[in-house]
Amino acid sequence: MRTQCMPTTLEFQPLKRRRVLAAFDAGRVSTDGGALLLGELDRRVGLVARFAACFVDHRSAAWVEHPVEDLLRQRILGLCLGYEDLNDHDTLRGDALLAAAFGRPDPTGSDRRREQDRGNPLAGKSTLNRLELTPKDASRTSRYKKIVANEADIERFFVDEFIDANRDRGLERIVLDIDPSDIELHGNQEGRFFHGHYGHYCYLPLYIYCGEALLLARLRRADIDGSAGTVDALEWLVPLLREQWPDAEIVVRADSGFARDAIFTWCEDHGVEYVIGLARNARLLREVEADLETVRARHRETGRAERTFRDLSYRTRQTWSRERRVVAKAERLIGKDNPRFVVTSYSADDRPAHALYEQEYCARGEMENRIKETQLDLFGARASCATMRANQLRVWLSGVAYLLMVEFRKTALEGTELARAQAHTIRVRLLKVGALVRVSVRRVRIALSSVFPLQGVFTEALQLIKANYQPSG
Repeated sequence: MRTQCMPTTLEFQPLKRRRVLAAFDAGRVSTDGGALLLGELDRRVGLVARFAACFVDHRSAAWVEHPVEDLLRQRILGLCLGYEDLNDHDTLRGDALLAAAFGRPDPTGSDRRREQDRGNPLAGKSTLNRLELTPKDASRTSRYKKIVANEADIERFFVDEFIDANRDRGLERIVLDIDPSDIELHGNQEGRFFHGHYGHYCYLPLYIYCGEALLLARLRRADIDGSAGTVDALEWLVPLLREQWPDAEIVVRADSGFARDAIFTWCEDHGVEYVIGLARNARLLREVEADLETVRARHRETGRAERTFRDLSYRTRQTWSRERRVVAKAERLIGKDNPRFVVTSYSADDRPAHALYEQEYCARGEMENRIKETQLDLFGARASCATMRANQLRVWLSGVAYLLMVEFRKTALEGTELARAQAHTIRVRLLKVGALVRVSVRRVRIALSSVFPLQGVFTEALQLIKANYQPSG
C-alpha cells in the first residue's frame, strides 16, 4: 500500500448506533514496553558493548551522532522485538520508549545537533545499513561506509562469552552439538546455489552449540557437503576451550551428515569423543534383521512400540580408515520399522548401547530448537543483502540477539511461567505491551497498559535483573 493513499480515518463495523473510528494520531505511544526490560538487562550485562568492540569505526568523531554501540543495540534489540527489516527503523527512530530503553540520553531527540535528526533520537535505515554494507577494506578515506566488522573478532566473541559465563564453574564435560541448516534465498545473492535436499536456492550455515550457548555460526555456500569445514571449526574451537578447561571431556555430537572419516580421525587424534548418527544401508540392516524380527513379534503381542539395542563393529568398504563401534537400535513402531545407527568413540564399558543412544545421542534434538530461535524467531534467515559478508553479519546479529534472549530467560524469567518459553513466545506475551511516554526536563515517565495480563511477570523480571546485575558505569 502506498503511504500517500492511506486514509486519515479508518472506519470499522458499527456497534449498534455507535460508529467505530480509528486513526494513527495518538502521538508517541509505543507497542514495545518490554524493551525497557531488555535494555536494562543489556546495559547491566554489557553484551552489546562487548560485541561493539569487534567493530572499527573510521568515522570522524565530530560528526558522529550514533556511536557503533548504539547502532548495534538498536539493531539487536530490534530483532528481539520482532523488527527484522531495516525499513522498520525509519518509523521506530522516533519511538521515545525505545530511545530510553536503548540508553539514549534524550529520548525526544531535541538536543540533536543536526537539523534533519531533530525529534528522532534513534538511527534510521540509511545509518543502520552501514553496519552491514561496509567492506572489510574500508578506511577513513572511504566516502560513506566506514564501520568495519572484524570477522575474526566476532567469531571469537561468541566463544569468549561462553568462557566468561562458565569460567568459575570448572566444567568437566563439554558437548558440542554440530548441525547445518538452510537459509532460503529469493534473489541473486553472492554464493547462491540450489540445494537438492532442501529443494531451493539457499545458504548452508554451520552451527555449533553447547547447551543453549551459541559458539559458532558460520555462513557457507550450498554447493558443498553438509559437513564441510567441520574439522577446520574444531581445530579452531577445541584449543580455545582446552585452554580454559584442560581436563574437561569434549564430545562432538551430530547427525549422520557428519559421519565422515576425516571428522572421526581428527577427534581420535585429539582426544575428543564423538557420538554421530550413521545412515542406514543394506549391510547395516542385515546386521539387525534378527533383532527386527524379535521386536516385531513383541509389538504384535503388546501393540506398543518395541525396541532393542546392540553393538556392532563396522567399517565402510572404501571411505573409513579403520573399524569403529556402531550402536544399532532395532525398533518397531506402529505400522513401520525404525532401525537407527550411531557411530561412537566410546567403548561399551563406558557407554552401554541403550544409554549411549537414548541419553547421549537423542539429547542432540534440543539443538534444533536453538537453531529455530536463532534463524526463525530472531530472523537469522533474513539474508537479503547482496554479499555473503553482509549476510554473515546478519546471522551474527541474530546470534547476539539470541544470546541476549537466553540471558533474559535465564536471569529475568527464572521461576515464572515463561521460564522455558522460546523467544517468539516471550516477545508476544511479555515484550509487546502498550506504553505512553512523557518526557520532561527531569524525568522520563512511561505509562504501561493497565490491562496488560502479565504485569506480575514484568515486575518480577525487573526485580530479578536488578538483583543479579549491578548498574553499568
